[in-house]
Amino acid sequence: MNTNEFEKAKPILLSDSVEYSDGGIVSKTVLKRETGNISVFSFDKGEGLTEHTSPFDAVIVGLDGQGEIIIGGNSSIVQAGQIIIMPRNVPHAVNAAERFKMMLIMIRSKD
Repeated sequence: MNTNEFEKAKPILLSDSVEYSDGGIVSKTVLKRETGNISVFSFDKGEGLTEHTSPFDAVIVGLDGQGEIIIGGNSSIVQAGQIIIMPRNVPHAVNAAERFKMMLIMIRSKD
């Protein structure tokens, strides 16, 4: 087992799997494979990921709080229980409007 991944065959409450850090961002790897990755993140209020692009399609799943997700210049608020799909090669950013936890699923394509 990859010790950087979550334990297999055990139920995990994702919203409790990553703690908040005052003034910071925390990430943990759930699963990492050649075909894609699953990670969880926590963002303190006001923290975020600057605009960047990725060659992979990705899905953000809100776990706690709310975050502003900007995709191709369009802003959306994602709250716990909501998802948003970020298409590959489109600039995107994440800003924590308040403390925010999310799961990020990245899917690699062969083309």
